[in-house]
Amino acid sequence: MSVFSGIGVVGAGGEGRAVAAYLASRDLPVHLHTRDPRAVAGIANRREIDAEGALNGRFPIRSVSDDPAELAGRAVILIATITTAYPEVAARIAPYLSPGQVVVLFSSKLCGSVEFAHALAVAGAPGVDVVETDALFAARPDGTGGVRVLGVKGWNLLSGSCPVAVTRHAGQLCEWFPMLEVAGNPVERGLHDFGAVAHVPIALANLGAIDRAEDLLFYLEGLSPRTVALLERTEAEFAAVAEAYGARLLPMTEVLDRYYGCTRTCLLDAIRTVEPYKAIAAPASLDHRFLTEDIRSTLVPLQALARCAGVATPMVDAAITIMSVLGGEDFRRTGRTLRRLDWDGLSHDRILRRLAAA
Repeated sequence: MSVFSGIGVVGAGGEGRAVAAYLASRDLPVHLHTRDPRAVAGIANRREIDAEGALNGRFPIRSVSDDPAELAGRAVILIATITTAYPEVAARIAPYLSPGQVVVLFSSKLCGSVEFAHALAVAGAPGVDVVETDALFAARPDGTGGVRVLGVKGWNLLSGSCPVAVTRHAGQLCEWFPMLEVAGNPVERGLHDFGAVAHVPIALANLGAIDRAEDLLFYLEGLSPRTVALLERTEAEFAAVAEAYGARLLPMTEVLDRYYGCTRTCLLDAIRTVEPYKAIAAPASLDHRFLTEDIRSTLVPLQALARCAGVATPMVDAAITIMSVLGGEDFRRTGRTLRRLDWDGLSHDRILRRLAAA
């Protein structure tokens, strides 16, 4: 299936708009799909996205639609929705997929491609490749017609629901997104996610201020030399789980430097010198998806994988418990469980074999 049949971008938040604008800037045929066309009325009326910041200009969009049937002819379908919507999104698009298409997930969290591929199979979709990366843009919607791009990451990882899917599509995707590098497996890719390491510990260090909706610069003011220890302990647990599944994590100071450039003397200095992070405000509620998405889609599957491998994760366990109590929701049940990955009941060794399967 030729890329000239079009690229469908599903999701019109900051990341979806930034991805669409970026690909359109490379003269690729981009079609934007959203469940709420009113939110992108300006883009639909002008058939272009107005981008400002790290990506600047007006870029043509071939169409804007809320009809998933229009994805049927697209060679590449990029999913830029929140991860907690994956089961619903997979069910909506499954009837219109055909062999030869590829689904690319942005900001997929831990093993998102595995979850999405299983959800497609449950919905009766034919076998299509599913690959994943992280959010590549720090971006915010700008009205109904534009996007403000705070930064473009200089590095990230690419993985997929199975190695052969990555092999088939890495060349094309790395051509479009030169910052991408192929990961060993989706666990390695998913745990190289600074946001997943940082968001919940920083929120826990600032519970009162966030719950009272006080003005707070999340990264710049949300950490101190003492509270950064929460991130460092969480990072150590991420690294231990990654090692149990055949991966080695880069230090988060190096990850941030590869993302946007920063001072690497220590984690606190690194965070405070990342330019796009300096203006990011804290959520105005503990129920914000900025926090709950990382719990449901990274911390919950990480805890389950850790238990399978016999790895202790006291910081992650405590974070899930505290946020579940505060949110009135059992995230261990509502999050990305092993059942959603089709790994329920598998031993550590059998999960390793699944990760290596062609």
